[in-house]
Amino acid sequence: MIIADTGFFVALGNQNDQKHQLAIQVLNDLKEPLITTYPVITETCYLLARGGGNNAQCIFLREVAEEAFEVFDLRSSHVGRMVELMEKYADLPMDMADASLVVLAEYLGHGRILTVDQRYFSTYRWNNNHPFENLLMNFQ
Repeated sequence: MIIADTGFFVALGNQNDQKHQLAIQVLNDLKEPLITTYPVITETCYLLARGGGNNAQCIFLREVAEEAFEVFDLRSSHVGRMVELMEKYADLPMDMADASLVVLAEYLGHGRILTVDQRYFSTYRWNNNHPFENLLMNFQ
């Protein structure tokens, strides 16, 4: 499974996004399913609605409902780790969606991710010392 971040979903859903064509190409070339978290879904809906109106977020939510990708079931036990990460990376700062993806990487045992956020995800470490591998950048 490949972790998907907000920026990737926004690029897919917004035709005016600079990375739109790249995101479509990557999605078409992928041989593995995607996985994300509900904080990412919430953030994606907000950004799609702001940039493309209500219809853009509804289209995205239909994909969620149709299980186009898996959604990781964050538990209350994960929240403490997310707070720890948000405090550790407060200088960036790290938001809840990004913290949830670090927790997801720790659960999966890998940091293969699709993100347009090179700065943050080149800084974040899962299990405290493992870097993320941004697969989106491999396609450029």
